[in-house]
Amino acid sequence: MKIAVPKEIRVQENRVALDPESCKKLVQAGIEITVEAGAGARAYFPDEAYQAAGATLIQDVVALMADADFVVKVNALESRPDGTHEADLMKPGAMLLASIFPTRNLDSVRKMAARTITAFSTDCIPRTTRAQAMDTLSSQANLVGYKGVLLGAMELPKYYPMFMTAAGTTLPAKVFVIGAGVAGLQAIATAKRLGASVSATDVRPEVKEQIESVGGKYVGIELLSSAQGGGGYAAELSADDKARQAKMLADHCATVDVVITTALIGGVMAPKLIDQGIVSSMKPGSVIVDLGADGGGNCTLSKLGGTVEINGVKIIAPLNIPSTVPFHASMLFSRNLLNFLTAFWDKEEKRFNLDWNDDILKGCTVTHDGKVVHGPTLKALQAGTEK
Repeated sequence: MKIAVPKEIRVQENRVALDPESCKKLVQAGIEITVEAGAGARAYFPDEAYQAAGATLIQDVVALMADADFVVKVNALESRPDGTHEADLMKPGAMLLASIFPTRNLDSVRKMAARTITAFSTDCIPRTTRAQAMDTLSSQANLVGYKGVLLGAMELPKYYPMFMTAAGTTLPAKVFVIGAGVAGLQAIATAKRLGASVSATDVRPEVKEQIESVGGKYVGIELLSSAQGGGGYAAELSADDKARQAKMLADHCATVDVVITTALIGGVMAPKLIDQGIVSSMKPGSVIVDLGADGGGNCTLSKLGGTVEINGVKIIAPLNIPSTVPFHASMLFSRNLLNFLTAFWDKEEKRFNLDWNDDILKGCTVTHDGKVVHGPTLKALQAGTEK
């Protein structure tokens, strides 16, 4: 089997799907690896490192994709600057492994189905114990939580920690983290390490212990109905619970210096939690870091990919944060892909084993045999909407 690693073409994407370390392990497993020249350069993995790992460098991406049995990418297949689509460069029946976010990229899904590509989306991998090592959502969310706290610190006109100086003492900044998934927990821990006073909330009250374990103080409401969506994700709240949660958020946001939002429903869609009223109640000089921007944003006033200032409150909504930490983001993403590929690699037959009885494969397969087989994506296509 031949696996191809093309250069990512999305604007401001610096990651690469496989690093040299993972390439070496796949080559040792009997898999041929071809890499587009320069694919790892923006993540600081030089071509020479791939060659030393046993991979073959190819200059022509058209030849690279056309000859591959399996293509691995960071992002979904998309249109190239010359107007061609990456899906059309792959040979019919080939396989793809990437973080596709299929309900956000329906056009790409349609093209993959038409090309009879068997596509596996890492963001759809079930959150089970066995699949943890393949979970790109978690590995990249760790980076999002870490970097988000640093972005807040850069914009806040205060120190994060308490400082005792000859000129007097400065009190620690108050940081409030909304959402205690992987990104939220990392944000809590990072803000705490920087010396801030940290509080956090989540619609799942069962994460209270996790919040406290990384140094945060839990604040929340008692839900009238469960918000556990399964797989470690939150579900959408009932109308009554939404109203009560909004009141709690408004009261607490007015007392803090930095609000960091990390909330996602199902790991994909960002619920609107911070509105103009809440922003208006916050102190001038406060900062909101909207880490739900890739999913549409948690703040109604966010400018996705930019920064706005309203009544002295800065709202930062950065996109694709993992790309700003490309070395480690690529390394971790690559290990996730390596674990997925080797889990289904038949060493004796030297082939990728499509075991449709396996929960992981069933959960993350988006297209196969010319059909869309991923339930939520199929519903989105039938509804004619992308979200």
